[in-house]
Amino acid sequence: MDALIYTAMSGAERAMRAQQVHANNLANLETPGFRADMELATARAVEGYGYDARHLSELSASSVSSRQGALRQTGRELDVAVVGEGYFTVRSGNGEAYTRAGNFTLDAEGGLLLNGRQVLGDGGPITVPANARVDIAADGTVSARVGNEPGQVVGRLKMVVPDADNPIRRGEDGLFRAPGGDPLPTSDVARLQDGAIEGSNVNPIEAMVGMIAVARQFEVQMRMLQNGEKNDQ
Repeated sequence: MDALIYTAMSGAERAMRAQQVHANNLANLETPGFRADMELATARAVEGYGYDARHLSELSASSVSSRQGALRQTGRELDVAVVGEGYFTVRSGNGEAYTRAGNFTLDAEGGLLLNGRQVLGDGGPITVPANARVDIAADGTVSARVGNEPGQVVGRLKMVVPDADNPIRRGEDGLFRAPGGDPLPTSDVARLQDGAIEGSNVNPIEAMVGMIAVARQFEVQMRMLQNGEKNDQ
């Protein structure tokens, strides 16, 4: 009886956590650059004498989908979208954080911002002269033109490409960071498209189907607990 109750309980808990993941994905359907979470679960054997046949469901660390989100043309000079692999870099406390969102703005001093955070270039924060027209090239080079004067390079966006040697993880604020907190090296292969925004890569149909499937799994676990109670009686 103990085996049935605890196995069903761990399965129900996993289903509840999975439902939260799918709900969060749907909530961020319109968030620029959002990466869909993918919940992962594994079977864990229960340690101890006499428990050789016991396995519980254990939720592993969630990963994110790496597929490209749909690009939406805006024509705005401060809107940029990463094409393929890559992330923009913003300041986070005393360190760096990474994001796919590229709807940049300027503060009163001409500093390049993303949702209130400084956008970092290869040499630090990027500042644009007042009343300048901004051009962002495919390699992230930022140029500013004032009036009819030739454009002047004011910096180059720091873009990074995570890999097995340089992994990143999403934090509670939605930004990605290296597990150890060390900055990732600048990528020379990352490319972007100006005048466009990358939308969320959440597939609403997949998310809804996933929520329905998880709800049914939860109902099955609840029925197992009820059957266990009847057998015990």
